[in-house]
Amino acid sequence: MSDLSHPPSLTAPGDPAEPDPAVSAAALPGADRREIVGRSPNQLAWLRLKRDRTARLSALTLAVAGLVALGAPLLGRLTGIDPTDKFAGRLNDYGMPIGYAGGISAEHWLGLEPGSGRDILLQLVYGLRTSLFIAFASALLASFIGVAVGVLAGWARGWLDSAVNWLIDLTLAFPFLIFALAVIPILQDRFYTEREAPPPAFRVALIIATFGLFSWTYTARLVRGQVISLREREFVEAARAAGAGTGHLLFRQLLPNIWAPILVTVSLNVPQFIAIEAALAFVNIGVTEPTPDLGRMIYNSIGYVASDPWYTLFPGLTIFLLVLAFNLFGDALRDSLDPRSTR
Repeated sequence: MSDLSHPPSLTAPGDPAEPDPAVSAAALPGADRREIVGRSPNQLAWLRLKRDRTARLSALTLAVAGLVALGAPLLGRLTGIDPTDKFAGRLNDYGMPIGYAGGISAEHWLGLEPGSGRDILLQLVYGLRTSLFIAFASALLASFIGVAVGVLAGWARGWLDSAVNWLIDLTLAFPFLIFALAVIPILQDRFYTEREAPPPAFRVALIIATFGLFSWTYTARLVRGQVISLREREFVEAARAAGAGTGHLLFRQLLPNIWAPILVTVSLNVPQFIAIEAALAFVNIGVTEPTPDLGRMIYNSIGYVASDPWYTLFPGLTIFLLVLAFNLFGDALRDSLDPRSTR
């Protein structure tokens, strides 16, 4: 009688037999065995991310940009210069900086702004701070709304799911940039007259609210699909059979399993908001004076491109490097969180 507890091998004669993972791992030394056994998906993703040179370089660039933005007040105290200080005495009769390459000197490392005489380095650092704050706040707001709506639609299904899908399609039908150009001045006029200058914080909050309220749709559609695919899985059914409530199923079972695509979406939304905010400032709809802003620096430099190209180069190069670093890091993060990735 054949022993049913040990079924015959299905390996054809002459084919190499499959090694037993437990035996193979046990035969390795201790250090090598730790390389194979005991790694969670999060640990594997972190390992793939650390091995990616592009991710390391992008993360270093973003870390430096974040430290510079956070240290903007410290730089102002060290140099003794405020971003709103004007050095009119260092401009000639035509309003152009006196000196080499736009007035670069030991006191003004990147020179002075033509016309106003403000220090470009302080404007650049504080403008970087403004752009990063608006981009991160908008991305977090859009993600919060998108996750809440996506989870609700994917879990409830029925008429609520249909209503959310209709709302998403309606929101996506609006050209976002054109809509932002129209809605920001209209809302500002609702609260302030032409003789009243709105405070800079009001315009910043208005930009963040506009970005967040009209950029949540992609996150919502992604989260909805993830919830629909996971709501009937075995671990959710087991938790439901054990008497778990809706709150436990949503926040303890589903959300921990969909955080990876949400994180990738946030990392890719931030550079998009940086570019859009700079575009709004370029057409004089974004952040207003005296708050420094990278896009407005480029807008102010249009008339001096031929006579002082450095004024345009510094903010333009900063936006380019910042958006590029965020996009490259977002791509690397997406690849590292993909379990099928070989990188």
